[in-house]
Amino acid sequence: MKIGLQIPNFTWPGGPKVIHSKLAEIARTADQAGFSSLWVMDHFFQIGRPNNQSGLGPAEDEMLEGYSTLSYLTGFTQKVTLGTLVTGVVYRHPGILIKTVTTLDVLSGGRAYLGIGAAWNEREAHGLGVPFPPVKERFERLEETLQIARQMWSDNNGSYSGKHYQLTETLCSPQPLSKPHPPS
Repeated sequence: MKIGLQIPNFTWPGGPKVIHSKLAEIARTADQAGFSSLWVMDHFFQIGRPNNQSGLGPAEDEMLEGYSTLSYLTGFTQKVTLGTLVTGVVYRHPGILIKTVTTLDVLSGGRAYLGIGAAWNEREAHGLGVPFPPVKERFERLEETLQIARQMWSDNNGSYSGKHYQLTETLCSPQPLSKPHPPS
């Protein structure tokens, strides 16, 4: 059995000035305790619901950008695999997302996951000016993003032409250290 740890909340006593040290402490402890993976949400606003029903807090609570946070955590860990639960497909262009995950994989020594989904948080998307298409289109974009990932993580550097995304070149160098690619 493998056990992972998710860090869903960054609101701690002491406020934003202690986030860096608290995260480093959690990452070191998880790594030393033998956790298999360490996860953060890929949200830009905290995902609380009205009346704080989710227990995570209001949207205004502290929320760090996922991939910057994971990159920071690589410096405090040696064994845990790192990933987002999960990247909404509309938040990043697929080529940039795959390059970001590949960079995390290389800099962590082959310890990255690609956690990706169709996205659901309309409030934060609209709040930050990110297009939020209907669910059918988000799933189409998810499928195309996975196709792009497979192509970028292969020897095929050619173009990709889909309904929603067109890439003239799918070069990804360096390639990920995880073989055949980061798990998703």
